[in-house]
This record gives sequence, structure tokens and C-alpha cells, in this order.
Amino acid sequence: MSCLHGVYMEAKRAAKHAIKLTKSVVAKLPLPETGQEIYRDKELKGFGIRVTSGGTKSYVVEKRIGRKVKRVKIGRADAALPTEKARMLAQSFLGQVAAGRDPIAEKAAAEARAITLGEALSDYLAARGDKLKPRTREQYRDVIQGRRKDGSPLAFVNWADKTLTEITPELVQRRHRELSDGHGPAWANLAMRVLRLLINYAATRFDDESGKPLIATNPVVRLARARLWNTVKRRETVLRVEDMPAWYCGLAAINEVGRDYLLLVLLTGLRRGEAAALEWDDVDLVKTRTLRVRNTKNGSDHVLPLSTQLLELLQRRRVAAAGRFVFPGRKADTCLVEPKTLTQAVARACGVGTSVHDLRRSFATTAERLDISSYALKRLLNHASSGDVTAGYIVSDIERLRRPMQAISDFLFCAMGSGETNVVDLKETAHAAP
Repeated sequence: MSCLHGVYMEAKRAAKHAIKLTKSVVAKLPLPETGQEIYRDKELKGFGIRVTSGGTKSYVVEKRIGRKVKRVKIGRADAALPTEKARMLAQSFLGQVAAGRDPIAEKAAAEARAITLGEALSDYLAARGDKLKPRTREQYRDVIQGRRKDGSPLAFVNWADKTLTEITPELVQRRHRELSDGHGPAWANLAMRVLRLLINYAATRFDDESGKPLIATNPVVRLARARLWNTVKRRETVLRVEDMPAWYCGLAAINEVGRDYLLLVLLTGLRRGEAAALEWDDVDLVKTRTLRVRNTKNGSDHVLPLSTQLLELLQRRRVAAAGRFVFPGRKADTCLVEPKTLTQAVARACGVGTSVHDLRRSFATTAERLDISSYALKRLLNHASSGDVTAGYIVSDIERLRRPMQAISDFLFCAMGSGETNVVDLKETAHAAP
């Protein structure tokens, strides 16, 4: 009975609002106290007007398409859309449905076909929100929208207005070859991975009239099928043990913030940005003697115990601290931005060239030299262990990592010729720099 009652009440409400819609009738329709009311036309079934408590009046058309009744807004009821014109548009819509078409799906598919690469980028960045790191967002924008100093495209700026359906496998193959020749194999691969990402995203968001993905096959697949991806040899450079004394002396060529930054990277294996953005709120020099890195590459916080050398280094930095960052930048309330200038200055002073990531690799290499277990090393480097079943059963707490951290620091400081436990004031060794 309750079901029949519901049908009856719905029919009653529909009958209550069934009127002949004319210009004068529409103008006099009362506004509901709250929400909205729909008034349906007596003469053209499916045609109506929706009136909200805020005073908005909009023509609508309703029709069952497939198994669902769908309501489509025709337009606002104003001088630009008189009642009779709205009625004609409703008749056209109903006629298309009667002929077996789905105007709603057709419109959505048409809009999807018009999506450009630039719009796909904007849509993707908006959808991902804070889940993407600022550096990643900047990198994606550079690939799609970036230009060289002479105005030529870094990768796809001249494709930004091209619709996704216009990007063919042939175009992809040609552009990949051009980027490989002009920017290098690694950059070309990176650009194509970003392009593939955006097209895959669009394929999940936009369908054709039949409800199937608008992009059936990602054109970047051509590179894999034809084996055209560039082979990029992974860098394996490290700070060699025999070069460590000279490198340590070379640190005297840069300022104290830079020296401590490079030493901390070497002693912790942190990534460039992780170390640069370290804040004092995430450093405990008294109770736990740890540092915490937030917003890491794998999404989880990374906590490391401090060796005696790191503790002394950070205590010195704390005395000189003038803001929230352990390694402050030149401007107020900023962190160190471009450590490449530091490594270049050190290289000029001592003849030992390294990158910041070389120091991270040196940390890992030292751990292996000391026979530190692979599980402990993964934990120290904050590498994900999702593919390692055994690692899932091993819990490495912070205190269990303290001994390997201390062993690594002791080895590195001994190799640099600065003693086993004490951090030497580099100002006293400035005369030793070449």
C-alpha cells in the first residue's frame, strides 16, 4: 500500500503543477519558500519549468532514456529565451529521443572530443589537488606548456590547443624522435610519460555516445610496441672514498649553511628537496634525537635517528637558527633552493665533482660496504617494500636503526679524515682547500 501511496502522491503533485506554460503564466509563477518546484506543461509532455526559492526560473525537458528518466536544462527563462522558443527546443530534444538517439550522451561526447591537451592538463591538476607535489605540478606544466628562451617548445606547447583525438601514434613517434635529438633521451622519455598520463586520465573521464572510452588506445603505446623508448643508463656516480678528504676540504669554499646541508645529505641519504625543506619542528635534539621528513616521495613520513655527528651538526645549526627552516634561503621564511651551486663551488675548489644525489648514493654505498642488512637500508633510504613479501613481516623501529646510522657516520667521517666522532670546524681547514 505504501508503494501505491507514493505513486499516487507523485501523480497528484504532477497534476497540481500541470499548467499551460505561456509568457504571462511563467512571469506569475510563485516562488517556493524553500528548495524548488517544477511546473509541467499540459500540452507538451516532458516540457516544464523549474522555479527555485532564490527566484531562478529555468526551462527543462524530461524524458526516459534507456532505463532512467533524465532531466535536461534548456535555459534560463528570460528575454533571450521566450517560452515558445523553449518549447521548440524541448520538441526537438523529444523528437531525437523518439528516433532512438541520446542527445545528452551526444552532447557530452561532442564536448569530450573538443578537449585539448592543455585543458586535459588543467583538469588533471585540479582533480589531483594537493596529492601532487608542487615540483611534480611544475614539471607537468613545463612539459606541456614550457618554452625555450627562443620561444620554441620544450615538448608540447604547440600541441596545447590540439584535441586529444588529433594526437596520433605517428605524431607521437615523430615528436619523440625530435625531443630525443634536441633535448636528450631522458627528457624525451619523460615528456612522453607525461603525455601518456594525461591521455590515460582523459580516457577514464570521457566516453563516446555509446558509453565506451573516447580514446580506445593511447597513441603513446606506439613507442612500446615499436620498441622506441630510449634506453637511459642510470647514473651510478658516488663520492669515492679516496676523494672524500679533498671533498671535505672543498666544503670550506661555501658558506656554513651550504656546508652543513651537504654534510647532512651525505650522513642521512635524504633526497635533495627533503633535506633542503627540513624544519626545526621536525627535529628533536633532546628527547628522541631524531629528524622527521614529511611529504616524502612515497607519501609516508620518514624518521631517522641522529648519529653523534649529525646531532652536533644540528646543535650548531640550532644556535644560529633564525627561522623555521634548518637550512634557510636568502629570503625570509624560505629554505635553500638551488644546491647545485653549492656542489659546483665545491668542485671548483677541490676538483671533486658530485651532485646532491651522488651523496645519497654514497650513503647507500657505505651502508652496503658495512654489510648493513637490505631491510635496514631500505628503511634508512625510505624505499617502499611493497614488492618484498618478507619485508612485510619485519618491523624496523627507530632505535634499531640508530646503530647502522652511527656506523655509517663513523665510517664517512673517518674517510674524510676528520676523526671518527667529532665534527671539525671547517673554518679551521679553509687553508687546506685547493
